Amino acid sequence: MSTAGKVIKCKAAVLWEANKPFSIEEVEVAPPKAHEVRIKILATGICRSDDHVVTGGLVMPFPIILGHEAAGVVESVGEGVTSLKPGDKVIPLFIPQCGECSACLSSKGNMCIKNDIGSAAGLMADGTSRFTCKGKPIHHFIGTSTFTEYTVVHDTAAVKIDSAAPPEKICLIGCGFSTGYGAALQTAKVEAGSTCAVFGLGGVGLSVIMGCKAAGASRIIAVDINSDKFAKAKELGATDCINPKDYKEPIHKVLIGMTGYGVDYSFEVIGRIETMVAALASCHYNYGVSVIVGVPPAAQNITFDPMLLFSGRTWKGSVFGGWKSKDSVPKLVADYMKKKFVLDPLITHTLPFSKINEGFDLLRAGKRGTFGFCFLSSLSKESEWQREKNTHRSANQCPPCFEKEQATQGN
Repeated sequence: MSTAGKVIKCKAAVLWEANKPFSIEEVEVAPPKAHEVRIKILATGICRSDDHVVTGGLVMPFPIILGHEAAGVVESVGEGVTSLKPGDKVIPLFIPQCGECSACLSSKGNMCIKNDIGSAAGLMADGTSRFTCKGKPIHHFIGTSTFTEYTVVHDTAAVKIDSAAPPEKICLIGCGFSTGYGAALQTAKVEAGSTCAVFGLGGVGLSVIMGCKAAGASRIIAVDINSDKFAKAKELGATDCINPKDYKEPIHKVLIGMTGYGVDYSFEVIGRIETMVAALASCHYNYGVSVIVGVPPAAQNITFDPMLLFSGRTWKGSVFGGWKSKDSVPKLVADYMKKKFVLDPLITHTLPFSKINEGFDLLRAGKRGTFGFCFLSSLSKESEWQREKNTHRSANQCPPCFEKEQATQGN
Protein backbone atom coordinates (compact mmCIF):
# COMPACT_ATOMS: atom_id res chain seq x y z
CA MET A 1 0.00 0.00 0.00
CA SER A 2 1.36 3.40 -0.95
CA THR A 3 2.30 5.73 1.91
CA ALA A 4 2.59 8.81 -0.30
CA GLY A 5 0.65 11.76 1.07
CA LYS A 6 0.13 10.06 4.44
CA VAL A 7 1.72 10.48 7.83
CA ILE A 8 4.20 7.66 8.50
CA LYS A 9 4.72 6.30 12.01
CA CYS A 10 8.21 4.91 12.52
CA LYS A 11 11.07 4.57 14.97
CA ALA A 12 13.61 7.33 15.56
CA ALA A 13 16.37 8.11 18.05
CA VAL A 14 15.24 11.28 19.78
CA LEU A 15 17.60 13.39 21.87
CA TRP A 16 15.38 15.17 24.38
CA GLU A 17 18.17 17.18 26.01
CA ALA A 18 21.96 17.52 26.07
CA ASN A 19 24.14 15.02 27.93
CA LYS A 20 21.41 12.39 27.95
CA PRO A 21 21.17 9.08 26.03
CA PHE A 22 19.14 8.81 22.84
CA SER A 23 15.64 7.46 23.30
CA ILE A 24 14.14 5.16 20.68
CA GLU A 25 10.65 6.57 20.14
CA GLU A 26 7.75 6.19 17.77
CA VAL A 27 7.53 9.40 15.76
CA GLU A 28 5.16 10.69 13.15
CA VAL A 29 6.73 11.89 9.90
CA ALA A 30 4.53 14.21 7.88
CA PRO A 31 4.32 14.03 4.07
CA PRO A 32 6.74 16.25 2.15
CA LYS A 33 5.52 19.73 1.25
CA ALA A 34 6.43 21.60 -1.95
CA HIS A 35 10.06 21.03 -3.00
CA GLU A 36 10.58 18.46 -0.24
CA VAL A 37 11.43 14.76 -0.33
CA ARG A 38 10.62 12.00 2.16
CA ILE A 39 13.36 9.40 2.38
CA LYS A 40 13.47 5.92 3.91
CA ILE A 41 16.88 5.68 5.57
CA LEU A 42 18.69 2.41 4.82
CA ALA A 43 21.95 3.08 6.67
CA THR A 44 23.41 5.93 8.68
CA GLY A 45 26.78 6.62 10.19
CA ILE A 46 27.53 8.50 13.36
CA CYS A 47 29.86 11.47 13.29
CA ARG A 48 31.67 13.53 15.89
CA SER A 49 29.46 16.48 14.94
CA ASP A 50 26.45 14.53 16.21
CA ASP A 51 28.25 13.95 19.49
CA HIS A 52 29.07 17.65 19.78
CA VAL A 53 25.31 18.27 20.00
CA VAL A 54 24.94 15.57 22.64
CA THR A 55 27.66 17.12 24.80
CA GLY A 56 26.59 20.71 24.21
CA GLY A 57 29.67 21.63 22.21
CA LEU A 58 27.45 22.41 19.21
CA VAL A 59 24.35 24.31 20.28
CA MET A 60 21.08 23.09 18.74
CA PRO A 61 17.43 23.28 19.82
CA PHE A 62 15.86 20.33 21.66
CA PRO A 63 14.23 17.89 21.30
CA ILE A 64 15.99 16.90 18.10
CA ILE A 65 16.64 13.99 15.74
CA LEU A 66 20.34 14.00 14.90
CA GLY A 67 22.24 12.21 12.12
CA HIS A 68 23.49 13.60 8.81
CA GLU A 69 25.59 10.85 7.21
CA ALA A 70 23.27 8.40 5.47
CA ALA A 71 21.92 6.68 2.39
CA GLY A 72 18.33 5.85 1.63
CA VAL A 73 15.53 5.54 -0.89
CA VAL A 74 13.00 8.20 -1.87
CA GLU A 75 9.55 7.22 -0.55
CA SER A 76 7.61 10.20 -1.90
CA VAL A 77 8.13 13.73 -3.19
CA GLY A 78 6.29 17.00 -2.74
CA GLU A 79 4.90 19.32 -5.37
CA GLY A 80 7.46 20.81 -7.73
CA VAL A 81 10.19 18.19 -7.21
CA THR A 82 11.66 17.27 -10.59
CA SER A 83 15.18 16.03 -9.78
CA LEU A 84 14.07 12.99 -7.74
CA LYS A 85 11.30 10.39 -7.84
CA PRO A 86 10.10 7.56 -5.58
CA GLY A 87 12.48 4.60 -5.65
CA ASP A 88 15.64 6.66 -6.31
CA LYS A 89 18.55 5.74 -4.08
CA VAL A 90 19.88 8.95 -2.54
CA ILE A 91 22.32 10.51 -0.12
CA PRO A 92 20.94 13.35 2.04
CA LEU A 93 23.10 16.49 1.94
CA PHE A 94 23.76 18.59 5.04
CA ILE A 95 25.33 21.11 2.67
CA PRO A 96 22.62 21.59 0.02
CA GLN A 97 23.19 22.96 -3.45
CA CYS A 98 20.48 25.30 -4.67
CA GLY A 99 22.45 26.35 -7.75
CA GLU A 100 21.33 29.95 -7.40
CA CYS A 101 23.11 31.60 -4.43
CA SER A 102 26.53 33.26 -4.57
CA ALA A 103 28.30 30.24 -3.01
CA CYS A 104 26.72 27.83 -5.48
CA LEU A 105 27.46 30.05 -8.48
CA SER A 106 31.07 30.71 -7.49
CA SER A 107 33.76 28.21 -8.44
CA LYS A 108 35.39 29.02 -5.09
CA GLY A 109 32.45 28.16 -2.83
CA ASN A 110 30.29 25.26 -1.72
CA MET A 111 28.41 26.42 1.41
CA CYS A 112 24.98 27.00 -0.07
CA ILE A 113 22.98 29.75 1.59
CA LYS A 114 20.15 27.25 2.23
CA ASN A 115 22.23 25.32 4.78
CA ASP A 116 21.00 25.15 8.37
CA ILE A 117 24.43 25.13 10.02
CA GLY A 118 24.74 28.83 10.79
CA SER A 119 21.17 29.48 11.91
CA ALA A 120 20.65 26.16 13.72
CA ALA A 121 16.90 26.72 13.49
CA GLY A 122 16.15 23.00 13.29
CA LEU A 123 13.14 23.61 11.06
CA MET A 124 12.18 23.26 7.42
CA ALA A 125 12.10 26.29 5.11
CA ASP A 126 8.53 27.18 6.10
CA GLY A 127 9.51 27.39 9.77
CA THR A 128 7.86 24.12 10.85
CA SER A 129 8.97 20.55 11.58
CA ARG A 130 7.93 17.35 9.82
CA PHE A 131 8.53 15.27 12.98
CA THR A 132 6.15 14.84 15.89
CA CYS A 133 6.62 12.69 19.00
CA LYS A 134 4.17 12.42 21.90
CA GLY A 135 2.32 15.40 20.52
CA LYS A 136 5.43 17.60 20.45
CA PRO A 137 7.29 18.87 17.36
CA ILE A 138 10.83 17.49 17.08
CA HIS A 139 13.60 19.61 15.55
CA HIS A 140 15.51 18.67 12.43
CA PHE A 141 19.33 18.59 12.39
CA ILE A 142 21.19 20.57 9.70
CA GLY A 143 18.53 19.77 7.13
CA THR A 144 18.96 16.00 7.26
CA SER A 145 18.04 14.14 10.52
CA THR A 146 18.97 10.56 9.64
CA PHE A 147 18.63 8.79 13.01
CA THR A 148 15.13 7.79 11.99
CA GLU A 149 13.49 5.29 9.66
CA TYR A 150 12.07 8.13 7.58
CA THR A 151 13.13 11.75 7.19
CA VAL A 152 12.07 14.76 5.14
CA VAL A 153 14.58 17.05 3.42
CA HIS A 154 14.45 19.89 0.92
CA ASP A 155 14.99 18.74 -2.66
CA THR A 156 18.23 20.74 -2.77
CA ALA A 157 19.48 18.54 0.10
CA ALA A 158 19.38 15.09 -1.52
CA VAL A 159 20.99 13.67 -4.62
CA LYS A 160 20.43 10.51 -6.65
CA ILE A 161 23.26 7.98 -6.69
CA ASP A 162 24.05 4.63 -8.30
CA SER A 163 21.28 2.20 -7.31
CA ALA A 164 23.85 -0.60 -6.92
CA ALA A 165 25.93 1.26 -4.34
CA PRO A 166 25.90 -0.45 -0.90
CA PRO A 167 24.18 1.96 1.54
CA GLU A 168 26.08 0.70 4.59
CA LYS A 169 29.34 1.84 2.93
CA ILE A 170 28.55 4.87 0.80
CA CYS A 171 26.59 6.58 3.57
CA LEU A 172 30.04 7.79 4.71
CA ILE A 173 30.23 9.88 1.55
CA GLY A 174 27.41 11.93 3.08
CA CYS A 175 29.91 13.48 5.50
CA GLY A 176 32.99 11.87 7.04
CA PHE A 177 34.84 10.56 4.03
CA SER A 178 34.01 13.46 1.72
CA THR A 179 34.88 16.02 4.38
CA GLY A 180 38.38 14.66 4.93
CA TYR A 181 39.17 13.58 1.39
CA GLY A 182 38.02 16.90 -0.02
CA ALA A 183 39.89 18.95 2.60
CA ALA A 184 43.08 17.64 1.02
CA LEU A 185 42.06 17.61 -2.64
CA GLN A 186 39.59 20.50 -2.87
CA THR A 187 40.36 22.94 -0.06
CA ALA A 188 44.12 22.65 0.43
CA LYS A 189 44.78 21.39 -3.09
CA VAL A 190 47.71 19.28 -1.91
CA GLU A 191 50.41 19.00 -4.55
CA ALA A 192 52.45 15.98 -5.59
CA GLY A 193 55.69 15.71 -3.65
CA SER A 194 54.48 17.88 -0.76
CA THR A 195 54.64 17.20 2.98
CA CYS A 196 51.50 17.05 5.12
CA ALA A 197 50.57 16.73 8.79
CA VAL A 198 47.17 15.47 9.91
CA PHE A 199 46.07 16.18 13.50
CA GLY A 200 43.44 13.66 14.61
CA LEU A 201 42.98 10.14 13.28
CA GLY A 202 39.26 9.55 13.47
CA GLY A 203 37.34 8.67 10.32
CA VAL A 204 37.65 12.19 8.92
CA GLY A 205 41.37 12.42 9.69
CA LEU A 206 41.99 9.07 8.02
CA SER A 207 40.08 10.38 5.00
CA VAL A 208 42.39 13.41 4.91
CA ILE A 209 45.32 10.99 4.78
CA MET A 210 43.67 9.18 1.87
CA GLY A 211 43.24 12.51 0.08
CA CYS A 212 46.86 13.52 0.65
CA LYS A 213 48.00 10.17 -0.69
CA ALA A 214 45.73 10.47 -3.73
CA ALA A 215 47.24 13.90 -4.42
CA GLY A 216 50.74 12.39 -4.42
CA ALA A 217 52.11 13.82 -1.15
CA SER A 218 55.58 12.43 -0.48
CA ARG A 219 55.35 12.56 3.29
CA ILE A 220 52.19 12.34 5.42
CA ILE A 221 52.71 12.71 9.17
CA ALA A 222 49.82 11.48 11.31
CA VAL A 223 49.43 13.06 14.76
CA ASP A 224 47.27 11.64 17.56
CA ILE A 225 47.47 11.02 21.30
CA ASN A 226 46.10 7.50 20.76
CA SER A 227 48.89 5.37 19.31
CA ASP A 228 46.45 2.52 18.70
CA LYS A 229 45.28 4.44 15.64
CA PHE A 230 48.69 4.47 13.96
CA ALA A 231 48.45 1.08 12.23
CA LYS A 232 45.26 2.10 10.40
CA ALA A 233 46.78 5.48 9.49
CA LYS A 234 49.81 3.78 7.92
CA GLU A 235 47.57 1.32 6.10
CA LEU A 236 45.81 4.26 4.44
CA GLY A 237 48.94 6.21 3.51
CA ALA A 238 50.64 7.85 6.50
CA THR A 239 54.42 7.69 6.26
CA ASP A 240 55.09 8.76 9.87
CA CYS A 241 53.01 8.62 13.04
CA ILE A 242 53.77 10.65 16.16
CA ASN A 243 52.16 10.92 19.58
CA PRO A 244 52.52 14.34 21.24
CA LYS A 245 52.65 12.59 24.62
CA ASP A 246 56.01 11.10 23.62
CA TYR A 247 57.69 14.53 23.40
CA LYS A 248 58.54 17.20 25.95
CA GLU A 249 58.52 20.06 23.44
CA PRO A 250 55.39 21.40 21.70
CA ILE A 251 54.22 19.29 18.78
CA HIS A 252 54.65 22.08 16.22
CA LYS A 253 58.34 22.25 17.11
CA VAL A 254 58.60 18.48 16.71
CA LEU A 255 57.11 18.74 13.22
CA ILE A 256 59.39 21.63 12.27
CA GLY A 257 62.32 19.56 13.47
CA MET A 258 61.20 16.63 11.32
CA THR A 259 60.72 18.70 8.17
CA GLY A 260 63.18 21.59 8.38
CA TYR A 261 60.82 24.56 8.16
CA GLY A 262 57.42 22.97 8.69
CA VAL A 263 55.05 20.98 6.51
CA ASP A 264 53.53 22.32 3.31
CA TYR A 265 50.00 21.47 4.47
CA SER A 266 48.55 20.81 7.90
CA PHE A 267 45.03 19.72 8.83
CA GLU A 268 43.30 20.04 12.20
CA VAL A 269 40.63 17.34 12.32
CA ILE A 270 39.79 17.37 16.03
CA GLY A 271 37.92 20.58 16.78
CA ARG A 272 40.12 21.94 19.60
CA ILE A 273 41.41 25.50 19.54
CA GLU A 274 44.78 24.42 20.95
CA THR A 275 45.42 21.97 18.13
CA MET A 276 44.14 24.48 15.54
CA VAL A 277 46.92 26.88 16.57
CA ALA A 278 49.47 24.04 16.78
CA ALA A 279 48.56 22.91 13.25
CA LEU A 280 48.99 26.47 11.97
CA ALA A 281 52.37 26.82 13.65
CA SER A 282 53.53 23.48 12.24
CA CYS A 283 53.21 24.46 8.58
CA HIS A 284 55.92 26.29 6.61
CA TYR A 285 56.42 29.80 7.99
CA ASN A 286 56.09 31.47 4.59
CA TYR A 287 53.92 29.42 2.24
CA GLY A 288 52.39 26.77 4.45
CA VAL A 289 48.64 26.16 4.34
CA SER A 290 46.70 25.02 7.41
CA VAL A 291 43.11 23.82 7.12
CA ILE A 292 40.57 23.66 9.97
CA VAL A 293 38.41 20.60 9.39
CA GLY A 294 37.23 19.80 12.92
CA VAL A 295 34.06 21.57 14.07
CA PRO A 296 35.09 24.49 16.34
CA PRO A 297 33.72 24.39 19.90
CA ALA A 298 30.86 26.76 20.68
CA ALA A 299 31.54 30.02 22.53
CA GLN A 300 35.34 29.71 22.41
CA ASN A 301 37.80 32.11 20.82
CA ILE A 302 41.29 31.54 19.50
CA THR A 303 44.26 33.56 20.71
CA PHE A 304 47.40 33.30 18.59
CA ASP A 305 50.53 35.17 17.59
CA PRO A 306 49.64 37.20 14.45
CA MET A 307 53.21 36.74 13.22
CA LEU A 308 52.17 33.21 12.33
CA LEU A 309 50.08 34.73 9.51
CA PHE A 310 52.13 37.84 8.82
CA SER A 311 55.03 35.69 7.66
CA GLY A 312 52.88 34.30 4.85
CA ARG A 313 51.01 31.27 6.12
CA THR A 314 47.44 30.68 4.93
CA TRP A 315 44.74 29.59 7.37
CA LYS A 316 41.57 28.12 5.87
CA GLY A 317 38.40 26.36 6.89
CA SER A 318 36.75 23.48 5.08
CA VAL A 319 33.09 22.41 5.22
CA PHE A 320 32.17 19.12 3.53
CA GLY A 321 35.63 19.08 1.98
CA GLY A 322 34.83 22.01 -0.29
CA TRP A 323 32.68 19.81 -2.53
CA LYS A 324 29.62 21.19 -4.27
CA SER A 325 27.35 18.50 -2.93
CA LYS A 326 24.88 17.72 -5.72
CA ASP A 327 27.59 17.89 -8.36
CA SER A 328 30.20 15.89 -6.47
CA VAL A 329 28.50 13.21 -4.36
CA PRO A 330 27.29 11.07 -7.31
CA LYS A 331 30.82 11.26 -8.77
CA LEU A 332 32.36 10.19 -5.47
CA VAL A 333 29.96 7.25 -5.27
CA ALA A 334 30.87 6.33 -8.84
CA ASP A 335 34.57 6.49 -7.94
CA TYR A 336 33.94 4.19 -4.99
CA MET A 337 32.14 1.72 -7.25
CA LYS A 338 35.16 1.85 -9.58
CA LYS A 339 37.37 1.05 -6.56
CA LYS A 340 39.28 4.33 -6.78
CA PHE A 341 39.20 4.50 -2.98
CA VAL A 342 38.09 2.27 -0.11
CA LEU A 343 35.64 2.90 2.71
CA ASP A 344 35.76 -0.33 4.71
CA PRO A 345 38.79 0.76 6.82
CA LEU A 346 36.76 3.73 8.09
CA ILE A 347 34.08 1.48 9.63
CA THR A 348 34.95 -0.36 12.81
CA HIS A 349 31.48 -1.55 13.81
CA THR A 350 28.12 -2.19 12.19
CA LEU A 351 25.30 -2.24 14.73
CA PRO A 352 21.52 -2.45 14.83
CA PHE A 353 19.73 0.84 15.32
CA SER A 354 18.64 -0.09 18.85
CA LYS A 355 22.28 0.07 19.94
CA ILE A 356 22.85 3.67 18.90
CA ASN A 357 23.90 4.68 22.41
CA GLU A 358 26.49 1.90 22.39
CA GLY A 359 27.69 3.25 19.06
CA PHE A 360 28.29 6.69 20.54
CA ASP A 361 30.24 5.09 23.38
CA LEU A 362 32.43 3.42 20.75
CA LEU A 363 32.86 6.75 18.94
CA ARG A 364 34.04 8.38 22.15
CA ALA A 365 36.45 5.48 22.64
CA GLY A 366 38.03 6.20 19.27
CA LYS A 367 35.98 3.92 17.01
CA ARG A 368 33.69 4.72 14.11
CA GLY A 369 30.56 2.84 13.12
CA THR A 370 27.72 2.65 10.66
CA PHE A 371 24.18 1.91 11.78
CA GLY A 372 22.03 0.12 9.26
CA PHE A 373 18.36 0.10 10.10
CA CYS A 374 17.99 -3.31 8.51
CA PHE A 375 21.04 -4.96 10.03
CA LEU A 376 20.13 -7.84 12.30
CA SER A 377 21.32 -7.92 15.88
CA SER A 378 23.57 -10.91 15.16
CA LEU A 379 25.87 -10.15 12.27
CA SER A 380 27.32 -13.65 12.48
CA LYS A 381 24.17 -14.73 10.63
CA GLU A 382 25.74 -13.41 7.44
CA SER A 383 23.44 -15.11 4.96
CA GLU A 384 20.30 -13.89 6.73
CA TRP A 385 21.76 -10.37 7.01
CA GLN A 386 22.61 -10.38 3.32
CA ARG A 387 19.11 -11.53 2.35
CA GLU A 388 17.62 -8.78 4.48
CA LYS A 389 19.86 -6.15 2.90
CA ASN A 390 19.10 -7.36 -0.60
CA THR A 391 15.37 -6.76 -0.16
CA HIS A 392 15.92 -2.99 -0.26
CA ARG A 393 15.52 -2.33 -3.95
CA SER A 394 12.70 0.19 -3.52
CA ALA A 395 11.11 2.12 -0.69
CA ASN A 396 8.00 -0.07 -0.66
CA GLN A 397 9.86 -3.38 -0.28
CA CYS A 398 11.26 -2.79 3.17
CA PRO A 399 9.87 -5.11 5.88
CA PRO A 400 9.27 -3.92 9.45
CA CYS A 401 12.95 -3.97 10.27
CA PHE A 402 12.72 -3.12 13.93
CA GLU A 403 10.27 -5.97 14.57
CA LYS A 404 12.63 -8.28 12.70
CA GLU A 405 15.54 -7.12 14.80
CA GLN A 406 13.68 -7.63 18.05
CA ALA A 407 12.61 -11.11 16.99
CA THR A 408 16.22 -12.18 16.46
CA GLN A 409 17.58 -10.91 19.75
CA GLY A 410 16.57 -14.04 21.60
CA ASN A 411 18.32 -16.39 19.15
